[in-house]
Amino acid sequence: MSVLPKSVENVIDEFGKLPGIGPKSAARMTYHFLRSPNKDASKLGNALLEMDEKTKFCSSCFNVTDKDICDICSSTLRDHSKICIVEEPLDVVAFENSGIFNGLYFVLGGVISPAEGVTASELRFNDLESRIKLVINESEKKIELIVATNPSLEGEATASYILDIFNTYIKEGKIQVTRLAMGLPTGADLEYADRLTLKRALEGRRDI
Repeated sequence: MSVLPKSVENVIDEFGKLPGIGPKSAARMTYHFLRSPNKDASKLGNALLEMDEKTKFCSSCFNVTDKDICDICSSTLRDHSKICIVEEPLDVVAFENSGIFNGLYFVLGGVISPAEGVTASELRFNDLESRIKLVINESEKKIELIVATNPSLEGEATASYILDIFNTYIKEGKIQVTRLAMGLPTGADLEYADRLTLKRALEGRRDI
């Protein structure tokens, strides 16, 4: 005999499927909504339904939007000669919140990870190539692709794959592929830095 009603168990199970949420956290979240006097559960349910119905991926950059072409891609104020390639939509949010980048984006949908069974064919490389060909044809400027995948083995492998895809365009001088500078975070101790971090920090050194 189950201690909890089936409906409550179902909610706990669904919360437990969220990233970083264990069984105890899922149960606490569920009981929060059970105790709430403000119909928070209904508000959450309606918000999720509205998100499911109204959001989609931009047909140009694959960021999350409620339009066919997102506001960033359609803006005439952005620098269309710079395209930042990121893993997920939340990476776009991070860049936009920083206010330091005024170009466009392309969301790959992940990184190449053989250990997790993610191959190049499962990511949006074909869409990326089509997008860049279109930008090259429409722009008189040299296009810069900024590879902003995470500084992991998978991120590095993905960056190398992107470089291979556009090798011909690079040789023709039509595009430039750059990588985000990586190195020591503020306040870090050298003795705790790994080899790759030190290598990137050294390569990215600048005048002071």
